[in-house]
Amino acid sequence: MGYPKKLLADGETIQFELKPHWRALFVPILVLVIIVFLGTWLYFLTPNSILRYVILGVGVIIVAWWAAMPFLRWLTTQFVFTNRRVIVRRGLLTKEGRDMPLSKVNNVSFSVPFMGRILNYGRLVIQSAGDDSDLDIDDVPNVEEIQRNVYSLFEQDDARRRGATGPGDSQGPPSDGI
Repeated sequence: MGYPKKLLADGETIQFELKPHWRALFVPILVLVIIVFLGTWLYFLTPNSILRYVILGVGVIIVAWWAAMPFLRWLTTQFVFTNRRVIVRRGLLTKEGRDMPLSKVNNVSFSVPFMGRILNYGRLVIQSAGDDSDLDIDDVPNVEEIQRNVYSLFEQDDARRRGATGPGDSQGPPSDGI
């Protein structure tokens, strides 16, 4: 499900959208497999029916907390990059959002951990010129490419705000013809 177009300003277009990298689902899937295996093994090993219900209840709670919740958190997180701002949205029941106008961007950087080099993900840091803190986005797939794209969007937005017609155009001081 894409970002709703009705939440965009006039003239604003979505350039690209992302979800967190799939590696965020590795631990929840591992927990799910282990708990289902151990829970099933303990359930059939235990002759007492009350103890079976306790095992079943504990297994359901662990799966809900350590597998279902992280999956839902991953599923409901969006990174949206428009021609005017960067939008981060999270949450299923309650929404949390952060927008940063491209006009406030000072610097766009990234960091890639060791496993990120193998699995192709990293952290994108967008530094703001305003009073707000930087926008840190974790688990960004193809983070180096996204960093270049965000910087390109920043330059295009800067040219648009200056009234330039192209990405290489600049509105310098008027010349005297000399």
